[in-house]
Amino acid sequence: MYEFGPFSVDPDHRVISHQGTPLNVTPKVFDTLLCLVRNADRVLTKDELLKEVWPDTFVEEVNLAVNISTLRKALGEKAQEGRYIVTVPGRGYRFAARVREVAHANSDEGANGGKNGTSPKMNVAESKPEAGAFGLNETFISLDTVQQVHPQVEHYRDDAAASGRSLLFFARSVGLKPAIRTTVVLLAVTAAGSYLWFDHNRTKTATVKTASIAVLPFADLSLAKDQEYFSDGLAEELINHLARVPGLKVVARSSAFQFKDKNEDLRSVGQKLGVTNILEGSLRKEGDRVRITAELIKADDGFQLWSEVYDRKVADIISVEDEIAGATAGALQVKLLGVGGSPVPSAARPTNPEAYDDYLQAQYFFNRGLDKENITRTLSYTDRAIVLDPKFAPAFALRSYVYNMAADRSLVESGQGWGKAREDALQAIALDPRLAAGYSALGSIQVSYDWDWEGAEASLKKAEDLEPGGASVLRYRTLLYEALGRLDEAIETYKQAVAVDLLRARSHTVLGELLYSAGRYQEADAALESALQLNSHKEHDHVIRGQILLAQGKPQEALAEMEQDPGEFWKPMGEALAYQALGRTRESEAALKRLISTGAAYQIAEVYGYRGDSDKAFEWLDRAFQQRDGGLLSFKSDPLMASLRRDHRYAELLKKMRLPVGE
Repeated sequence: MYEFGPFSVDPDHRVISHQGTPLNVTPKVFDTLLCLVRNADRVLTKDELLKEVWPDTFVEEVNLAVNISTLRKALGEKAQEGRYIVTVPGRGYRFAARVREVAHANSDEGANGGKNGTSPKMNVAESKPEAGAFGLNETFISLDTVQQVHPQVEHYRDDAAASGRSLLFFARSVGLKPAIRTTVVLLAVTAAGSYLWFDHNRTKTATVKTASIAVLPFADLSLAKDQEYFSDGLAEELINHLARVPGLKVVARSSAFQFKDKNEDLRSVGQKLGVTNILEGSLRKEGDRVRITAELIKADDGFQLWSEVYDRKVADIISVEDEIAGATAGALQVKLLGVGGSPVPSAARPTNPEAYDDYLQAQYFFNRGLDKENITRTLSYTDRAIVLDPKFAPAFALRSYVYNMAADRSLVESGQGWGKAREDALQAIALDPRLAAGYSALGSIQVSYDWDWEGAEASLKKAEDLEPGGASVLRYRTLLYEALGRLDEAIETYKQAVAVDLLRARSHTVLGELLYSAGRYQEADAALESALQLNSHKEHDHVIRGQILLAQGKPQEALAEMEQDPGEFWKPMGEALAYQALGRTRESEAALKRLISTGAAYQIAEVYGYRGDSDKAFEWLDRAFQQRDGGLLSFKSDPLMASLRRDHRYAELLKKMRLPVGE
């Protein structure tokens, strides 16, 4: 018997007690503690513990981390306290509390023949039969026998063995006759086998349901509170890393970061994001050292599945991200496997710490907004990161996205901007062929500017293989399918994007627009309502709802809806359409004039297309073509362009865009 503080560990009965009250832990957790206690004050390496606790089984290191986390919770200590279990970075664990080895209260050999009054350690599989009162031998069922009937119990052997020992000890201690003991054990083992089969299958089902996670922004605990970019960047990199795990639903950054600086109940967070697990933590960065605390929690009941504290040099931050992602995946019982069942390679890419710091700064400003100021600052930081480390692929991928957005918003000359974006994407791929962001960046340019549809499909397929849970890849694939006129595929793909980004209002807007184009008006209206509930001041949603009402023959209601839109060019576009439907030509012309002043070529062409003015429509479509206007990606499926489809210029424009002419 071992004692430390208010706790005792009984190796014979395999019980951990707190002030005499037994604690409920699994056999492997008990074995982990026993091994630590027996080697108190000595650092046990992770390999030593793995061999001791799982002597005949190969298990991943994360199983040990989960056991340590469970033990700390049972002992009532936090990872950083170290009152009982101390983590020795890079080596293993040490049991720090003073341990006393004591004898049982009854020092004589007891009635059951145990030494020092303890019950002999029983193993259901090893106990020998004895003669029963009815001339029968008492039967002892091994777990191997049960496994022949229920092969699924392998995962539960330790728990079942412990239950079997407890049951047999109880039967003997209360004086049941051998034959009755036989019946009790047989019934119990049969019931246990059935239960374990049911529980195993229930667990498999639960695993499917629980294979979902949101990584919340990590709290900046630095004294100067000046490391927000670093803590945000850590969370974003973890999102990207976990998105590489097939079968794991990972909430996108834009939705997870809705809870930044909000002390909201995790059950509410889980419900709003549609996940059952939350990864959160904190970061304290001082000089060249960083302390990261990470904690994986079940959203429905707040149960801590895993936690760990990492004290490292800033230069080791990428390897820490790998460790956190691996431990999280292990705790969720999902495999870090890629396409074809091969292991997902480590994301760790050694780089200059200053370059990585600049990269995180660039991410911070890129996510803050796409206006000229934030774009300029983002480019400045990516340029610095690349100068410091010309082989750091993520910086090239990020700069590619930035140039793409800048060109799309006319913040740089479009041809020059997209050219630089393409160069950076190709360089990212050349430096790191395993980086999904490089292929995703290239695919976005092939869709938006090159109109290289086959190339885009190949690039985005590669990105999806490398990062199956990435929301951005799903969005670009949607644009590709929409441009090709494959509207049903576009809708189903975008539904997947919405599922991992539920709190991003724009996600629901795009889905609503796609559903409107497909004539699925009721579903479209529901999606647009979701967008407005998330952001009541958002632009474009009221105009799409107005277009639905126009399609339903309700022009007056359409006008009332469109007049609510705050968009600079969406509102005049909507009014031009609604007034035209109402026969109020003068008001429609006035609205169109305001729209023309914005230079929104594709939207202007839509108004002329709705009016049936083909010449004017194609005049503005030609401008949109020269500008690589993003609206052209919806040209094939746009209901407002229906009147143009019989015009020979319609097919000619599709050919210029390298799009298939047929429906």
